[in-house]
Amino acid sequence: MKGLILSGGEGTRLRPITHTNAKQLVPVANKPILFYCIESIKRAGITDIGIVVGSTKDEIKAAVGDGSNWGIDVTYIEQDAPRGLAHAVLISENFLKDEPFVMYLGDNLITGGITDFVKEFTQNGSNSQILLAKVSNPQQFGVAELSHGRVVKLEEKPKEPKSDLALVGVYMFDKNIFKAVKNIKPSWRNELEITDAIQYMIDKGFNVQSHIINGWWKDTGKLEDMLEANRMVLDTLTTEINGFVDSNSKVEFKVVISKGAEVINSIIRGPAIIGSNTKIINSFIGPFTSIEHDVIVEESEIEHSIVLEYSVINGIKGRIEDSLIGKNVEVSASPLKPKAYRFMLGDSSKVGIL
Repeated sequence: MKGLILSGGEGTRLRPITHTNAKQLVPVANKPILFYCIESIKRAGITDIGIVVGSTKDEIKAAVGDGSNWGIDVTYIEQDAPRGLAHAVLISENFLKDEPFVMYLGDNLITGGITDFVKEFTQNGSNSQILLAKVSNPQQFGVAELSHGRVVKLEEKPKEPKSDLALVGVYMFDKNIFKAVKNIKPSWRNELEITDAIQYMIDKGFNVQSHIINGWWKDTGKLEDMLEANRMVLDTLTTEINGFVDSNSKVEFKVVISKGAEVINSIIRGPAIIGSNTKIINSFIGPFTSIEHDVIVEESEIEHSIVLEYSVINGIKGRIEDSLIGKNVEVSASPLKPKAYRFMLGDSSKVGIL
């Protein structure tokens, strides 16, 4: 069995961060989202993985390399433009050949992994198996209608959903998916939709089964989803202090302080993670905050936020929250008024606070 990770999307809903970063490499709890996907597939026993890449291919290749860090073999498959999930399957046929495979969208996070999902597919003899989760707002997702566990119909963002079971971004297929993707037409978005390909399989009598997850999952395509994913992962941490914390500082609840980090006269209230060589000085780091390596936070307060590497936050008297701050960003005090703080900042930005 092989793995296929889709990492060709441009991440328009996370701009300006994704003007200069692949959305799959934006970190959750200081680890790129894509790495969680790779680890999940590896834990399921799959070591031959193809990664579909687009305009951010160089960045993704630099981050993942040949896969040896995870003990896997990686093949990169280039997609010239976002043309739909089914198109990504189609261009991967030479890599996948006739082997069954799991397809994993590279910006999805799933607690508990996919090992049981993969195992069930290998045992039930189906042609496809889709991962589903109960949601309170099925109108915003692809929705599956089931009969005794078998999928009988898929509908994309229905106005009147027949169920509350949304498609999670993980799918299992055998070789018959290639027949399906070659027999569907582009949607109104001019993309080959994976839901159309699966519906083709259903209509032609192929066995499409479902697997409902009980844990948490998140498509991290939007800021609020990214922050929620960060919150959920941080809450699984256990305290680990590998950096320096002076006697005037307090570290409370679940906090990871990485090697080379320094906490001076500050309060870190977890769940939180502080990256290597980062300095926290005369500051408050509140719950559900992840700060990457080589960051300086001085005379400031921040919580429920993500701060990427080499950024500086200095002299902010009000509390920064619900924010995603990119690489090499400088956020500093300014004497102008009125004061208000809520940021989503792209890389290499410089902001003077009013």
